[in-house]
Amino acid sequence: MPRIEPLDRSAMAEFEPAFEQIEQAVGFVPNSMLTMGRSPELLRGFAALSGAVLSSCSIEPGLRQLVALVASQSAGCRYCQAHTSHGAEKMGVEASKIAAAFEFETSALFDEGERAVLRVARDAACVPNRTTDAQFEALREHFDERSIVDIVAVISLFGWLNRWNDTMATELESGPSAFAAETLGAGGWVPGRHAG
Repeated sequence: MPRIEPLDRSAMAEFEPAFEQIEQAVGFVPNSMLTMGRSPELLRGFAALSGAVLSSCSIEPGLRQLVALVASQSAGCRYCQAHTSHGAEKMGVEASKIAAAFEFETSALFDEGERAVLRVARDAACVPNRTTDAQFEALREHFDERSIVDIVAVISLFGWLNRWNDTMATELESGPSAFAAETLGAGGWVPGRHAG
């Protein structure tokens, strides 16, 4: 059960245009945003930051979702793991690759550039942070500095969302929950406290 009930979307008319865009992209409005709506200033700020991070990101959308998935897995946030795996599928990533995301080091489905990115995502999401200079040197072999900044921005945005959703025990929506249970379930994914 969520620690703070999400508002009904009808109570947040000013955000309806943004909600319509999100719903068109992912099929629903995340409960995390409906909870943030209790503080309109917070939701406005979050919408601006997430829009900047996700819409101007120079890495391709499927890889961006895998970065968010691996970072969320490292942080332990089941809510964000479900959302990002579902998002990766919507961006055209094959279910087998999504299911193997946590074995990126050894899976033949990932190339060296993807491994470099996902290694940073995994280690940057740890507390304390475990990234190294060597990992950034490996990133530079595949990505320019703008792309590296965008990669770290995605990891950082999901770090915020991981803390928000775990702390609030945000109720996981049925679509992402079903997708994650089917796709990530063999790897041990379970809904946790976010199942509702």
